[in-house]
Amino acid sequence: MKTRNFADTGRTVSEIGLGCWQLGADWGPVSDAEASRILETAVDRGVTFFDTADVYGAGRSESLLGQFLRQHKAEVFVATKVGRRNYPGPYPTDVLRQHIDDCRRRLDVDVLDLVQLHCIPPDVLASGEVFDSLRTFQQQGVIRHFGASVESIDEALMILDQPGLSSLQIIFNIFRQKAISTLFAKAAARNVGIIVRLPLASGLLAGKFTRETVFAAEDHRHYNKDGNAFNVGETFAGLPLATGIELAEQIKRFVPAGMTMAQFSQRWVLDHPAVSTVITGASQSSQVADNAAVSELPPLSEEIHRHLAEFYEGSIRAHIRGVY
Repeated sequence: MKTRNFADTGRTVSEIGLGCWQLGADWGPVSDAEASRILETAVDRGVTFFDTADVYGAGRSESLLGQFLRQHKAEVFVATKVGRRNYPGPYPTDVLRQHIDDCRRRLDVDVLDLVQLHCIPPDVLASGEVFDSLRTFQQQGVIRHFGASVESIDEALMILDQPGLSSLQIIFNIFRQKAISTLFAKAAARNVGIIVRLPLASGLLAGKFTRETVFAAEDHRHYNKDGNAFNVGETFAGLPLATGIELAEQIKRFVPAGMTMAQFSQRWVLDHPAVSTVITGASQSSQVADNAAVSELPPLSEEIHRHLAEFYEGSIRAHIRGVY
């Protein structure tokens, strides 16, 4: 597993991290035993960056991760998120501090490596007061670094100059390429790390879905496919499912021999040097092993990148729904 510098933290992290949303909820059932196997496989394959949140399964994801790390004593970097409990707020300092203390308890740490605001309303981001709270917590020694997970590139650009901001977490994949021309160079110039979530567009870019694919009722790919529960961009990158399946089929022709489509899609993300880590999720330990192997794959050719950029502009972009 190759590593990259993580912004201004003085730490390096694995190129392929583990997104722990699946360990909490919203992706179908994952047992405690399978969650443990997922985490163990990740550590065994060199994954050192783990991303979770206080609302993933009402704390289940954090608790499972904290329990695992207590038992295994692995040297890892754990990022969590706050701001969606009691959504859409409130965000006064004492409430945020309580939520952060709850994260510390579940993860069983005195100091959190990275706390990210969890897709909070743009007007709250714009006011800047919530960042004052985070800087206070940093001074108090309960968090080491802070960042924000955002829904749109405009939100990312709006807060990029916040003093002390270490990272931005964005949706970035072959279906959502806007960050390449608008965000990456500016983030790199400010030494702000980029955490990429949903590199497979909720599984679409693994290339295995068909029109007959059915998702469990508790899976967000069932109940949020049209944005009925939260931002539509968090599910299938904002594409209508049938359209996404058709586009994924067309992308398969670009996949080189020896790569799965899921690995190809993650390799495409890693080929952008502004990216610090890719937090691919997994509901099975075998998926973790396949994802970790992406770090050792060769970069895609310039020709493939050019073809995918053209395909995005000509065939994908117009179908994206929601803030972007």
